[in-house]
Amino acid sequence: MRIWITRLVTSVITSQGFWHLLRLVHAIVRLGRREIVYFHQADDPYSHLTLQTLGRLTERYKIKLTPVLVGPPELSAAPEREKLTSYGRIDALRLAKAFGLSCPISTEHGPDQTLVGLAQRGLIAAIQAGTFIELAPKISTALWLGDAKALEQIMKSLPSVSAQQASAAVEAGNARRTRLGHYLGAMFYYEGEFYWGIDRLHHLEARLGTMIPIMPPREPLLGSVPHFSHPPEIDFWFSIRSPYSWLAFPRMVTLARHYGAKLNLTFVLPMVMRGLPVPGMKRRYILFDNVREAHRLGLPFGPIIDPVGPGAERALAVLNHAIPAGKGADFAHAALVGCWSQGIDLASDAGITQVAAKAGLDPELVAQALADDGWRAKAESNRTELFDCGLWGVPSFRLKGKQAHWGQDRIWMLEQDLLDEAIK
Repeated sequence: MRIWITRLVTSVITSQGFWHLLRLVHAIVRLGRREIVYFHQADDPYSHLTLQTLGRLTERYKIKLTPVLVGPPELSAAPEREKLTSYGRIDALRLAKAFGLSCPISTEHGPDQTLVGLAQRGLIAAIQAGTFIELAPKISTALWLGDAKALEQIMKSLPSVSAQQASAAVEAGNARRTRLGHYLGAMFYYEGEFYWGIDRLHHLEARLGTMIPIMPPREPLLGSVPHFSHPPEIDFWFSIRSPYSWLAFPRMVTLARHYGAKLNLTFVLPMVMRGLPVPGMKRRYILFDNVREAHRLGLPFGPIIDPVGPGAERALAVLNHAIPAGKGADFAHAALVGCWSQGIDLASDAGITQVAAKAGLDPELVAQALADDGWRAKAESNRTELFDCGLWGVPSFRLKGKQAHWGQDRIWMLEQDLLDEAIK
């Protein structure tokens, strides 16, 4: 009964009809002009990039934008804070180059915390003066450049805001963000939904009525195949319990096949099964974000049976045997599509047998795999390798010898690495 109810509920909440209904309700109860709340974190590199879109956004859609200053996420929402911060700087520089944005950010270190406090005072003052859209990019640039004189010069034309007032404003912003249901900076909130930075701005714009977004999503082009001095090799870290891994998996397989690359399936245990907390607020956002992205990509999503616990363990046990048998990609795909779009319970004998059969696995191999705990050591070894790359979450991937990337929306960066390795 529980499984049946879960399938029914997740079928409803992942359907496009449900989302259209929610948005219709918000549109009906909307009072006056459309308002977008933007949560800005001063020392967040993604927030720096996002600031550069606000002018175009408000001008194009004639919307009211309410900026709110916030601090970093709680450790429970970002347990590997140091890795997240370090990777964010590297990733932001790549994004800035790809989208033609300014990014005076060092990959070695973040901004000086004393200047962060000064910048927060300036940002609060700009909000009070109604000049946030115009001045915030300048304040942010001065902060990331470490230019205290430029910050002080900008603040001369603004109302005076004390450090205590700025701190109180940040705390109030944190509380508002939490109340609405999120934890990160660079977040837009519009009528019940959150949109993260330039990566999800196109979803927000679609709701606002455009067909040509300011920051369109990027996907691999899969153009002509160049010559390589040796066959490329890709490491792909994923988790059966990760819905983003499901969104990434078909495209990763397609990319590797297109370029003749060897794809190493590097499985890990889910974060929550590795002792890393995943708060309910974060789980809800991840689910809703995956619904939007699945619809964009044309991938099925829902009904869902979360494989956390025995389901994930049994799937990894079988996968560990399927890979050397040459059926790893087939089984991983069947397991991911099974739990994330077909409501198959991988913890049950019937469920694991069903996905194994779809992958063409011999029942005897499945039985041997389920009796073998060797996958645990392999998953831990894979996790260690992922951490050595400076990452902690999935899906992540790298071309051998290159910097690793994190996220199903970074596969186009992997393609660029492949093309850079080609014989010129």
